[in-house]
Amino acid sequence: MTSRVRPVGGAGHPEVSIHELLTRRWSPRAFLPQGPTKTQLRSMFSAAAWAPSAFNSQPWRFIVGSQPDATWQVIHDCLDDGNRRWAGAAPVLALNVAQLRAGDRDLPTAVYDLGQAVALLTVEALSAGFYVHQMSGFDPRQARLAFDIPNEHAPITAMAIGRKGEPASLPEDLKARELRVRERRALADTVFAARYGLPAPWIHTPVPTALR
Repeated sequence: MTSRVRPVGGAGHPEVSIHELLTRRWSPRAFLPQGPTKTQLRSMFSAAAWAPSAFNSQPWRFIVGSQPDATWQVIHDCLDDGNRRWAGAAPVLALNVAQLRAGDRDLPTAVYDLGQAVALLTVEALSAGFYVHQMSGFDPRQARLAFDIPNEHAPITAMAIGRKGEPASLPEDLKARELRVRERRALADTVFAARYGLPAPWIHTPVPTALR
C-alpha cells in the first residue's frame, strides 16, 4: 500500500528541508479583495516567460482579467459550478493556454512547458504575498469561442490569483476543505532507480544540511 506523508497543519511539512516559498505554496479558495498591482502582475508573468521550454518554443499564452473588467467576468463565466462558488472573490482570473503547433511542426511538450511557466509564476506570486489556485474545472470550448483562441492553441487550465483570505468566509463544506491537512505521497513511492517502483537508494539517507 502506498504510504503518505501527513504534514502537521494546513501549510504542510515536507520530508526534508526545501525552500520556504515552496512549503508556503497553497491553493486557497478564500481570497481578499485587494489584488496585485499592474507592476506585480508584470513580475509574475515575466517569471512565467523565463521558464524553460523545448527548443525555446515558449508555447505558453495567458488571458488575464482583473476585477471588475470584462475579461475577468468572461473567464469567471467559463468556470464550472464548483469553482464559481469561490472564485468570485479572486481579484484576478486567468486562462493558461498552450500552443500545440507551430507552422507544420507539432509541439509535443507544450502542455508540460506551460506547466513549468505557471509553476514559476506561482513562486514569484508567493514572493510578493499572493497565492495561485489552478483549476481544471472550466469549459475549454466556451473559453475558445469567447476569446477567439486559434485552433493551434488550446486552453488547458484556469487560475485565480490573490491574497489568501479567511476560511470563515467560505461555505461550510469549502471551509472544511480549506482547513484539511495536506498530504503528499512519500518520496520512496515517487522517486525510483534500477526499475520502476524500486525507491532510489538515497531516498532514506539523511541529507546533510549543506546540501539541502
